[in-house]
Amino acid sequence: MTALPRSVSADLRVRAAYAETAGIYRIIPRVVAVPEDVQDVVRLLEWARRTGTTVTPRGAGSGIPGNALGTGMVMDLRQRMPRVLEVDAAARTALTSANITHAELNAEAAKQGLRLPPDPSSSQWATLGGMVVCNAAGARTVRHGPVRPWVQALEIVTADGEVGWIRAESAGSSPSLAAVGRFDRDAGPAIQAAADAIRARFPRVRKNTAGYALDHWLASESPVDLVTGSEGTLAIVVSIRWRLAPVAGARTGLRVALRSLDDLEEAVQALVACEPSAVELLDGTFLRLLETTGQGVTLPGADAVLLVEFERPDEAAARHAVNDAVRAVTHLALETVTATTPEEEQRIWSLRHAASPILARLPDSRRSLQVIEDGCVPLPRLGEYVRAVRDAAATEEIEVVIFGHAGDGHVHVNALPDLTRPDWRTRLDRLYREVSGAVIALGGTPSGEHGDGRLRGALLEPLYGAAIVNLFRGVKTAFDPLGILNPGVKLDPAAQPLARLKVGPDADPLPDDIAAGLREIERTGGYARSRLALAGRDPA
Repeated sequence: MTALPRSVSADLRVRAAYAETAGIYRIIPRVVAVPEDVQDVVRLLEWARRTGTTVTPRGAGSGIPGNALGTGMVMDLRQRMPRVLEVDAAARTALTSANITHAELNAEAAKQGLRLPPDPSSSQWATLGGMVVCNAAGARTVRHGPVRPWVQALEIVTADGEVGWIRAESAGSSPSLAAVGRFDRDAGPAIQAAADAIRARFPRVRKNTAGYALDHWLASESPVDLVTGSEGTLAIVVSIRWRLAPVAGARTGLRVALRSLDDLEEAVQALVACEPSAVELLDGTFLRLLETTGQGVTLPGADAVLLVEFERPDEAAARHAVNDAVRAVTHLALETVTATTPEEEQRIWSLRHAASPILARLPDSRRSLQVIEDGCVPLPRLGEYVRAVRDAAATEEIEVVIFGHAGDGHVHVNALPDLTRPDWRTRLDRLYREVSGAVIALGGTPSGEHGDGRLRGALLEPLYGAAIVNLFRGVKTAFDPLGILNPGVKLDPAAQPLARLKVGPDADPLPDDIAAGLREIERTGGYARSRLALAGRDPA
């Protein structure tokens, strides 16, 4: 190996500390880079091109499908890069560096009565750069959409080492970046020529992060729509200019218990017609898990629960909205409970917030593994999809917990295999294939809001067909001719989705204290913790 740049470490303990993110994988990188400014990023990319080293950009490491893990250089953009957070209240915009968290932006924006509405559950630690490259969403997407429409402009570093801004509003024009010029010359015309096929093959769902957003680019002709959701495979995002929205004037909530999954589609569509800001599903599998742990409320006879939120300009309008929703679903409900004060709403949503802590604290013999965790289907097919998941899990004798964003037809599924069974991996693999096939057959996408990562790259061709995947490859080649940015993420048809797991006898060995520290981060949601500090190195 040639001499390492100053901000790069090949120390085993440092590399081990960056070997995991949220999700199922453990991959020890060859080196870890912690750049101190944009020019340092440029120098690191030059070294990577010269040495043939692949580069995986990383924020907090809370992504699930393995999109912040790699075998080459993992580049930590959170730790030492300059921090920028500026809110322009008059323009309702913000300028941030990529290492600012969603919670930090909203805390600063709230002082001016503003917010960035997309709110992933990882808001406290999710970096804004990570949210852009995953096109993050969350519970309130049903009203406010994912990250993409809130991005005005991105400052990027390309694989060529060029730095520049790309803008969402500049349809038809391109900045003077070689990568964008190559795209306009080589890939853009082919995408335009395939417009009808793209519109026919892209799933008609409310969320989709599978592949590159060719459908959005056709409407905007802006490279922002390609880099957003690209998972670090096209460029490195270092700064973002955001659109902001006013903070909601008032909120009310509703909990609806359903007797039967057969009523799910009708109930969700009735609630969506009432213009909620969130409609969350807790399936019967989740409710039974709560009962076994003694947490939450007991809802005998309920096969699913919907948690609903309404945002309105004032309290009168918010109360009116929740009352309309009660009338819309009363004939389907085993029980309805309204919340018109912040305290009541907090009690209702405590059910949803109990999910991650319970799952993360399961014993090591029954780990929560997110292998089928991001399916999104058209709303009328939601009940069919949940039934398909249940049936496949029963066939493989793997317990699953089902919850998610019902208003978007979007379901998270955590598999809880018994790791003491010798065939648990074979059964998990069959569950992955069966459920992935079901979501595509129902007109949905296996990647609703978390991206493809290393988990779902092999599903792009079954989802889109070979011709559109070839267009994806053209986008990748235009932006990254040498293929150094995050290879193995998205475009990997030969991927083995259940290889290199963090559990099981084949897991890469780590120093005991590092392994324990990473497990504690997983158990507690401690993704804000410095991995350099975990390795015993100076994070400053």
